[in-house]
Amino acid sequence: MTSSTKTLRVLVVDDHELTRCTLQLALSLQACIGSVEVAINGKEAIAKVQKLEPDVVVMDLHMPVMDGWTASSEIKNKYPHVKIVAYSAADGGKAQAISNGANIDAFCDKGACTRSLLEAIKSVS
Repeated sequence: MTSSTKTLRVLVVDDHELTRCTLQLALSLQACIGSVEVAINGKEAIAKVQKLEPDVVVMDLHMPVMDGWTASSEIKNKYPHVKIVAYSAADGGKAQAISNGANIDAFCDKGACTRSLLEAIKSVS
């Protein structure tokens, strides 16, 4: 990306505080990302998407209150332009996540390195 290209607004959704904070820090250091906000579950994610209008949502699939499968579908129904990267340790990767009902644009395994997540974010934006 060149400096004239707009930077991405990212929302990280994960119920684990350490994961949220680590991803927020790591992603905020990337030149292509302008802002990184966080949410602790799918219900909060939907409210923050409405308020913040992020370009990309990094969504954990397994969360209390509202899981990532439900939240991703609701977000895509209301905001089809928002890209969703599932970030999960769920078995089977993207194909399994989609067959389980996740409405996502990309999948990144939680065991992958930060660069892999960044590449997934860039690939959908």
